Amino acid sequence: MMELVGNDGGVMEDERHTAARDTAAKICVIFATRGRPEVLKSAVRLIDLQTVKPDKIIVSCVSDEDAGHVRSRSDVLVVKGKPGLTSQRNNGLRHMPADMDFVIFLDDDFLTQETWIEEVLRVFEQDRTVSCITGKLLADGIKGPGYTVDEGLALLSGSTPPPTRLVSVELPGPYGCNMAFRVASIEGIEFDERLVLYGWQEDRDFGAQVAKLGGRIVWINTALGVHLGTKGGRVSGRRLGYSQVINPFYLMGKGSMTAGQALDHAGRNLVSNFLRSFVSEPYVDRFGRLRGNLIGLCDLVRGKLTPERAERL
Repeated sequence: MMELVGNDGGVMEDERHTAARDTAAKICVIFATRGRPEVLKSAVRLIDLQTVKPDKIIVSCVSDEDAGHVRSRSDVLVVKGKPGLTSQRNNGLRHMPADMDFVIFLDDDFLTQETWIEEVLRVFEQDRTVSCITGKLLADGIKGPGYTVDEGLALLSGSTPPPTRLVSVELPGPYGCNMAFRVASIEGIEFDERLVLYGWQEDRDFGAQVAKLGGRIVWINTALGVHLGTKGGRVSGRRLGYSQVINPFYLMGKGSMTAGQALDHAGRNLVSNFLRSFVSEPYVDRFGRLRGNLIGLCDLVRGKLTPERAERL
């Protein structure tokens, strides 16, 4: 289902106002990062350029080296804890000030167009039923070799949101590289730390928990960004392949995915890894992913839904 939303609550928005706004809403941005300090530095710098500034920036990492130069900034809170995307995001949430109204989770390799926060905040303020917003990707390097920071900045250069804001509610869940939540809608909810390492579908699970409480999850075409898909710091092919099979069925058991969604997700990855393992891309360990898929299938047949096993492979 698509909706056309105007700033005045009407059907269409003929003119956009991109100037900075006065708002009483308090906003926190959380980055979970490991092993990519230079990429993180660029992502945080783009938050500095937002037309609406967050009240708090939290960098959740494992070591000081992960945060790099960002740790010297007095306006950035660096928190350290155990590794893993879900664990690090939860650690960020635990350190978030209690008076925040909205929290934004961004990957350390997600570059935001300067009105990203402004556009998200407009939709939250216009519609109190919206609990989660994910934005539009100008490019997603996760589907290829990835982009350098300079390439990502070039893709962002000159980009402006379209004059008409389009809101879609036909979403299986938010895209974890860029998702914003109304803090009141996630009270008592955490990322599932059994989804270890890169998480793999942790965004779907977190969004499903919000939806179960009646929250609406939407996509908007005016919050623009580039996901670099940086390959450094990612998990091995075998571990990821295992998660590609086990995590969807584990989430099915939790009610965060339907049986059809779990079968489709795991099946597409298995077929893709099998076919491409014969002529693998240089930036993807297809054979490793396939081995992980097969280990996951064996565990699935035996009724062992243990997503945390990926950490031991």
